[in-house]
Amino acid sequence: MKIGLQAYTVRDVAEVDFKGTMMKIKEMGYDGVELAGLCGKTFDEINEIMKEVGLLVESAHVPYRELIENTAEVIANYRSLGCKYIAVPYLVEEYRPGKPAFNEVVENIRKIGEECKKQGVILLYHNHDFEFTRVENGQYGLDYLYSEIPSDILQTEIDTCWVNVAGENPSEYIKKYTGRCPIVHLKDFVGEKSENMYELIGIESEKEVSKSSFEFKPIGQGVQNIESIIAAAVEGGAEWLIVEQDDTYDISSVEIAKMSRDYLKSIGF
Repeated sequence: MKIGLQAYTVRDVAEVDFKGTMMKIKEMGYDGVELAGLCGKTFDEINEIMKEVGLLVESAHVPYRELIENTAEVIANYRSLGCKYIAVPYLVEEYRPGKPAFNEVVENIRKIGEECKKQGVILLYHNHDFEFTRVENGQYGLDYLYSEIPSDILQTEIDTCWVNVAGENPSEYIKKYTGRCPIVHLKDFVGEKSENMYELIGIESEKEVSKSSFEFKPIGQGVQNIESIIAAAVEGGAEWLIVEQDDTYDISSVEIAKMSRDYLKSIGF
């Protein structure tokens, strides 16, 4: 089981000093990173830096529109970094379960997954809570996606925070996809679901963010049963645990990454 950091966690400093930030991540004891953008670097520059620092780029979050507009080239670019996995990270509202375009999204994800397979990359889908909307046949949209597309074309990257926010048990959801969940996102939080969840993670930031009891936390400092989640990940055959914290508030993002890594060390990971 390898431990990685979703680079979105430290995006503020990585945009300024990518190499220096990656060196700090390596020093904390992370085995690799999951990219979410290139921080102004080229693929060749990132490849060179990561080899020098000694971090793996096992996976990358690549926007849905980017993947469908130039599928083969985009996949090839990330494969050049050594990515074994590419994840569809997020769907804007018009593409989500319950919307007319969702069936088209499912078919597009199938096509992306087929091209990934052709190039020796595995496509993942990374959930939020909106996929836990019932679709026509009564399934959650997330489950419908995985029932429509076979596992050799699409696997899952369970984000345990958003599963919990949706009212489901993260450990049980990982077990549900045993053998199909190679990467598990470890994310902790306190509080309740709010009306402005996606403003909180900086995606739909044009809307005003109202006060909320919801707050992301370093691993081990929130409501998540982290040891149960990790046990389920091990049982389910996961290869990577990826730490992510969407917002670090008034604490340095680098310090947040270290706090989460230190906690995982303290429980034997």
